[in-house]
Amino acid sequence: MSSEIRITPSILNADFSRLQEEIEKISPVSDLLHLDIMDNVFVPNFTFDFQKASEIISQSPIPVDSHLMVANVDEIAIQYAEAGSSSVTFHVEAAQNISKTIRSVKQLGARASIALKPGTQIEEYSEFLDLVDMVLIMTVEPGFGGQKFMTDMMKKVSMTKHLIGDRPIWIQVDGGISLETIEIAREAGADTFVAGSAVFNSPEPALMVEKLRALASSH
Repeated sequence: MSSEIRITPSILNADFSRLQEEIEKISPVSDLLHLDIMDNVFVPNFTFDFQKASEIISQSPIPVDSHLMVANVDEIAIQYAEAGSSSVTFHVEAAQNISKTIRSVKQLGARASIALKPGTQIEEYSEFLDLVDMVLIMTVEPGFGGQKFMTDMMKKVSMTKHLIGDRPIWIQVDGGISLETIEIAREAGADTFVAGSAVFNSPEPALMVEKLRALASSH
């Protein structure tokens, strides 16, 4: 599934004891599966080791967008591209050589994306926009699911849209995306939306994905 609007559910809030079943619920109506990788170093939480993440990537019925919230990300990003991620997103704050890592990921056939924490300004990294396929603007502090959407990040989304111009680069937002906030993010210029708790805390996750897409598509 692909369109101007992309909904990428995050499994951070899914039931890990029956993860494959949870993924299969949303796969028919989702564009990508958002896989949050946390190492308890770059962020104060841990999710999956590489072995478990590779298993999820290989078994997912839809392409996987791996969001790496880890230290030593230059090397790890390459590993996730090699593991079969459709898209690899790494934080500029954790990277030593951003351009090299972008190129390495793309050489392995994956889309390459840079992610920015709320306190990081996109203007400082505009030089990399000719290289990336997507920019992820965090709308919460990375590390935990279920946080409140930071409305003031919409200025950064709008600035990112302005800096991108006509380049075919996706703008992704991650954090607090719900029925109440997705239209705000869309109006600011986002086109790719990570939704975790809104989807997997819903009694009907697939229906929630469709509702989110409809709201975003109405703008």
